[in-house]
Amino acid sequence: MSDLTLYELESCPYCAKVVNKLEELDLEYESVKVPSAHSGRTEVKEISGQTGVPVLVDEANGVEGMPESDDIVEYLEETYGAAGN
Repeated sequence: MSDLTLYELESCPYCAKVVNKLEELDLEYESVKVPSAHSGRTEVKEISGQTGVPVLVDEANGVEGMPESDDIVEYLEETYGAAGN
């Protein structure tokens, strides 16, 4: 099981940006597909305090619910990319 979990929505360009970075860095992650209706995203709200996606959880590094695709991509690059190694 991976330490990385990505809460995402089908056909979400912001989610796709994060998925592309995960794949570029060859990182294993668990994908959790969320409902399209914000009202059905209770798990995302409990984790991140909001209902938008993508949201990243990185148990190995204590990240419990990072929102915003740009922030997630930057975090992944700094933590797992060439800069983080």
